[in-house]
Amino acid sequence: MGTGSHFVILSTIGPDGKVVPPDHRQALRSKANQLWHTDSSFKRVPALTSILSARVIPQHGGETEFASTRLAFELLDEGLARQLENSFAWHSYAHSREQIAPGLATPEEMAVLPPVCWRMVWRNPVNGRGALYLASHAYAIEGMEAAAGRKLIDELTAAATAPGATYLHQWRQGDVVMWDNRATMHRGRPWPAHEARLMIRTTISATAADGVANMGLPSPQAAE
Repeated sequence: MGTGSHFVILSTIGPDGKVVPPDHRQALRSKANQLWHTDSSFKRVPALTSILSARVIPQHGGETEFASTRLAFELLDEGLARQLENSFAWHSYAHSREQIAPGLATPEEMAVLPPVCWRMVWRNPVNGRGALYLASHAYAIEGMEAAAGRKLIDELTAAATAPGATYLHQWRQGDVVMWDNRATMHRGRPWPAHEARLMIRTTISATAADGVANMGLPSPQAAE
């Protein structure tokens, strides 16, 4: 990943110009992006919009798949939808990376990215429409027993990303795709380990005007 700039470099190409091996940290980070997620939900200031451009694409695979969490919320049972309106989920960068490989999140990253808690429904302040706010970074629901919370997160994610409910973007070199992180989840799709992939992402942070001011837990507590 690039640091010190407005751009994040998502690449499996090493400094020597060759594709890194599958167990390289760079390749493992790319694999982590193949989990369903919304960008930066693990940060104190989450992402509003992401802009992704394709520079080097593999010949096979490597697509990006999108799901509408607004549609997923609108299809929920009315009682569950009301429950989720007042529910909060804990998000952690370390949690999602741990699903790929132990230690993938460095101690330095964990120190600057502690768990954060967000409302499970993000309402658009302009049109009032709600959307589930989920990600692979979500690991617990505030006030719910750990196993039950994880089960509900998994069930909601599965429903939102069910076959037929997603859009698969097949990249061409030079493509640029932009999306609203408040109302979508996405994931990269696998590709052969020997083929290179280079993408550049710019992320626009959410502000109070985007509804983020009402997303946090009213009385923050320590994550279990």
